[in-house]
Amino acid sequence: MAVTATQTTLAGLPRRLVQDGLISEEKLVEATDAAKKEKLPLVAYLVNEELAEARAIAVAASHEFGVPLLDLDAIDIDIDVIRAVDQKLINKHRVLPLVQRGQRLFLGISDPTNLAAIDDIKFQTSLRIDPVVVEQDKLEERIAKAIEAVDTTMGDLADDDFDLENLDVTGDDDDEEDIHKDDIEDAPVVRFVNKILLDAIKRGASDIHFEPYEKYFRVRTRLDGVLSEVAQPPVVLANKVCARLKVMSRMDIAERRVPQDGRIKMRLSKNRAIDFRVNTCPTLFGEKIVLRILDPSSAKLGIEMLGYEDHQRGLYEKHLSKPYGMILVTGPTGSGKTVSLYTGLNILNTDDRNISTAEDPAEINLPGINQVNVNPKVGLTFASSLKAFLRQDPDVIMVGEIRDLETAEIAIKAAQTGHLVLSTLHTNDAPRTLTRLVDMGVKPYAIATSVSLIIAQRLARRLCDNCKEVRDIPREALEKEGFTAADLDEGMTIFGPKGCKSCNDGYKGRVGVFQVMEVSEAMGRIIMEGGNAMQIADQAAQEGVIDLRQAGLNKVKDGVTSLEEINRVTIE
Repeated sequence: MAVTATQTTLAGLPRRLVQDGLISEEKLVEATDAAKKEKLPLVAYLVNEELAEARAIAVAASHEFGVPLLDLDAIDIDIDVIRAVDQKLINKHRVLPLVQRGQRLFLGISDPTNLAAIDDIKFQTSLRIDPVVVEQDKLEERIAKAIEAVDTTMGDLADDDFDLENLDVTGDDDDEEDIHKDDIEDAPVVRFVNKILLDAIKRGASDIHFEPYEKYFRVRTRLDGVLSEVAQPPVVLANKVCARLKVMSRMDIAERRVPQDGRIKMRLSKNRAIDFRVNTCPTLFGEKIVLRILDPSSAKLGIEMLGYEDHQRGLYEKHLSKPYGMILVTGPTGSGKTVSLYTGLNILNTDDRNISTAEDPAEINLPGINQVNVNPKVGLTFASSLKAFLRQDPDVIMVGEIRDLETAEIAIKAAQTGHLVLSTLHTNDAPRTLTRLVDMGVKPYAIATSVSLIIAQRLARRLCDNCKEVRDIPREALEKEGFTAADLDEGMTIFGPKGCKSCNDGYKGRVGVFQVMEVSEAMGRIIMEGGNAMQIADQAAQEGVIDLRQAGLNKVKDGVTSLEEINRVTIE
């Protein structure tokens, strides 16, 4: 084969890319010129313009230069190693320090011919640099995360939208004496805490964990139900950060031996404020603090946004419109029970209804609804609150959780005497909810005549619409997962996560998975005859009620979430 003049000018990685058929000579020459004009590395330009796949380029580079190839998804970012290299060099050369072993630093790089990067970092760190080939797209993503993590650990905390030192932050009790910023004099700590809180709100996180250990201090956020580390400040700052959070939430700073509860209100604008429910817990090396982010907008999504199937939504709305009866929402902590209840309350919240709620605590403020925070220390329990509500001409009552027999009996009596009662229980599915009430000591006939609807639910991560990809799963495996022959004969498409710049590991947001069970006369008879949860489940199946597993598989079939995610949140 004749060698063209163009080929003879190519060397190193470009020549290997042409030889492997990843890109034509003409396009590569054009790309090289364009990359120089845009002041971009050639590999970055090829991947950005989708002229060649990042994985194929990395494999070619590894083979050509004998440099090991690493999948960045297989390792965690080591903040201390990132700190060892000047951030300006990381940004300039688009490389990522991976691991340090003695005097050797392993450097993630998409083009091993970038000797300038290796020399600059060797000079700055005085370490021996061992290049490791990584995929360009994953490299860019991990560099962004690494720089963000380092910045958040007390680096440049400037924010374009907010004054981080003078953010309007108050505690739960506005009547208490104001605690000024001067009480915690370390302004960088104030800015750091505010930055963490703002970033969590912007990302849509539900919880923030500040965790002190013997030799390090980390901050994690729960996004779409999964915890991930976002910062690792110096361990010496743990006590200062803890003190700042306790000041913000009106806690006793001097008390470090027992758990404390508090609340923070952060006002982002005239029209939007975010509440944080704060809890401290003494651990071996300091106090762990967890903040639950309470965004009022989450309770105003509308029932159509929660993930109910049409017939499930119809049942919920039907029973909300009834003047009496009990609706129970069940599921583990963090399954979205509160949002389901608040969504129902929003539908009921009209001028002609008197609505009262007893909660521990009231997570979201809803204008037009009388909300009570229970306080067992002073005798204000769920049961005593319910007794008070019944003397205040109520139409709708919401009990945060039925925890004991007294509360259950009063709630059931209210449902039987012309009130609509909404509440939650901690059970695994809808049929077990009925037997759980029996186990608590509630009379079976009272359950059969008062409980009208039970909703069991879980929250599953929603696949990102921009990057979800088709998964080829054998028919036999799908049958084992629970899909029916009719489902498989329809030729359904199963999607899985991939990951892109606009999502979190292939997922973006969450969707509810629901089992909505109307308590029929037949189920009532089973309860009164001393039947068990399996008999109730069999009766529910005969009446067309799908269980949580089937509901989850329907979400997979519709392309809303992945099979592995449903396996994570439901029982096979």
